[in-house]
Amino acid sequence: MKKKLKSNFKKLITSLAKKENTPLFLISKSRLLEQVKKFHSLLPRVKPYYAMKANSHPFVLKTFINAQIGFDVASINEINTILKLGVNPDRLIFANTVKNPEALKFAARHKVTLMTFDSEYELNKITKYAPRSKVLIRIKVPNVGSIVELSLKFGAEPADAMSLLIKAYHLGLKPIGVSFHVGSQNTNIENYLASLETASIIFKDAKLKQLPLEILDIGGGFPIRYFDYEKDSFIPIASHINKELNRLFSSDVQIIAEPGRVLVGPACILVMKVVGKSIRGNKHWYYLDDGVYGSLSGIIFDHCKYHYKVLRKGIPQITTLAGPSCDSLDIISVSEDLPELEIGDLIYVENIGAYSWVTATNFNGIPPAKVLSIP
Repeated sequence: MKKKLKSNFKKLITSLAKKENTPLFLISKSRLLEQVKKFHSLLPRVKPYYAMKANSHPFVLKTFINAQIGFDVASINEINTILKLGVNPDRLIFANTVKNPEALKFAARHKVTLMTFDSEYELNKITKYAPRSKVLIRIKVPNVGSIVELSLKFGAEPADAMSLLIKAYHLGLKPIGVSFHVGSQNTNIENYLASLETASIIFKDAKLKQLPLEILDIGGGFPIRYFDYEKDSFIPIASHINKELNRLFSSDVQIIAEPGRVLVGPACILVMKVVGKSIRGNKHWYYLDDGVYGSLSGIIFDHCKYHYKVLRKGIPQITTLAGPSCDSLDIISVSEDLPELEIGDLIYVENIGAYSWVTATNFNGIPPAKVLSIP
């Protein structure tokens, strides 16, 4: 069965590349829905609010809208985009902790009232431009081992959380919960365990001070597999999170999250073509029609390493892959183990749905990959 599926997949990308040319960015609807189902299955207490920044393609958003999940928005454009697609504002969380005043006014006008903050200055701003909002204090938590350490930029010190929640109450806002983020592509369960313990202490303290909280936002950062030999770290992490949620938080506490990569990452495939070939330093170099200024921008912005696969068979040798632009920064990898390739051969990358197409540019006048939906 696996061989048949693999054969059908190769036929599909070969046919699409011949018909549409390359580069192609393929989004699988069935994989998007599979990831939502997997998330619900592994974290049954947690309501997902998809982080639009991971991939905001309309096909992705419409698929998730129909799957009845929420959305994590961070700007006027993201709010406007999702509301225009018919989403009710109560399905949104404005999870950018440093919000532009114009964005706060826009959110208030459109009844987007759930948002995060991490400083007294932000509270004052919310009070002025989006009064009576429901707010969650985002706390600084361990990001050890995460590919992108978000606590470098965001999060109040946990020791200050209670005083900030009390200030929010006195300003006429509704302090409703605690938020944290353990960092992107996090495979260290200790980050979650420590963060949940810290959040539970704040919940208990708030209850003692007659300021009971209702929502815990455990952020995103859930990992995916990029290479075939990697284990699925999300499964054991989810198991530990479930145990801690049930141990530390009563059933009346609503648990939400802001998954991005784990929902969209495994659902997309990038298909490229070899457009040039040379030997430099006794090593084959292959120049592809997409690179770090395009859908492989995650190499730079997401510190990501991808698994490059080919359809041609042969004896593997260490090779270098480079993109199509005139910039020497546009080197994709200097140590790929691939058979000798010819101009016109296809190279594809799976699990590339997050922080890739969305951060692609038109540098050198080279347009981003064409996006196609597949079953």
